[in-house]
Amino acid sequence: MVAMTAAQNGRPPVSADIQDLEVDLFVQALQRCHGYDLSDYARASLKRRVIHLADQQGAASVSDLIPRLLHDPAFLPTAISGLSVPVSELFRDPQVFAALREQVFPLLASYPQINIWQAGCAFGEETYSLAILLEEAGLYDRCHIYATDISDAALTRAREGIFPVRDARAAAVRYLAAGGSRSLSDYYHARYELIKFDAALRRNVTFANHNLAGDGVFCEAHLIVCRNVLIYFNDALQNRTLGLFAASLVRGGFLCLGTKENISFAPAAGEFVGVDVPSRIFRLARPA
Repeated sequence: MVAMTAAQNGRPPVSADIQDLEVDLFVQALQRCHGYDLSDYARASLKRRVIHLADQQGAASVSDLIPRLLHDPAFLPTAISGLSVPVSELFRDPQVFAALREQVFPLLASYPQINIWQAGCAFGEETYSLAILLEEAGLYDRCHIYATDISDAALTRAREGIFPVRDARAAAVRYLAAGGSRSLSDYYHARYELIKFDAALRRNVTFANHNLAGDGVFCEAHLIVCRNVLIYFNDALQNRTLGLFAASLVRGGFLCLGTKENISFAPAAGEFVGVDVPSRIFRLARPA
C-alpha cells in the first residue's frame, strides 16, 4: 500500500493544533488500552513518529489510527514497531566498544558470572557486537546478555541474526577499530544478499520485551548498555530510567550510554561516576 498524506487523499491538511490533539489522543489510547505509556517520550520526536506511522498506514490523519488501536488487537505490534526507533549498526561508534574492551571487560573478568543488560537492542546489531568482543576476551562463556526492546517485531529480527550483506564491509572496518582480533566474516555465513551470524553467538543471549517507560528492574546486572535511547525521552523519563539502571546494577557495576547522551542535569546522574566520559561509560558510585 502506498502511504498518502491528507492532501493526496483529497482532504485539507490538518492544523498543527489539531494534529497535537490527535497525537495526545493516540498516546492516551495506547496507554489506556494496551498499557504502553509514551507520554514522557520527547514530544517532537514522538509526534514525528506518530505522523510517520499514519503515513505508512495510508491514513489521512492520526485520528484514523485511533479506532484501529482501540478495536484491532492485531494493529498493536505494527504501531509499536512503527513508533520505536530501531536505528543501529554493527560496532557503531567503535571507540565505545574499544573502551568497553579495554577498561570494562578486565574488571568484569573478576566475576564468576556476568550479567549484561542491553536495553533497547533494536534489531540486535549491538548484541552481536558485544557477544563477539566478549568471545574474543574469553568472557562469553561466563556471560549472559539480556537484550530487551519494546518492539516484538524488532526482537524477532534480532533473534534471527540476519543483516544485509551490503553493510558487512563497513562493519568489518568498525570491528577492527573496536579492537577485533579476527576477521568479522569468521562469525557469519553469507548467502545471496544477506549475512547470518552463527547460532553460537546467541547461546548466552535472551531476547525479551521490556518497556523502559513503565516496567521495573529486569535483572541484576554487572554492565548495562543502553545507547542512543535516552535522547528520545523527556527529562523526567531520562531520570526515571537512570534510577532504574542504578537499581539494577551490582555495586560498582557499569553503565554505557550513547555518545549523544548528556545525563549531567539528571538528579539520578549523581549515582554514577565517569569511567570514560567521551564514550559515556560510567560506574555506579552508590555504596553497598
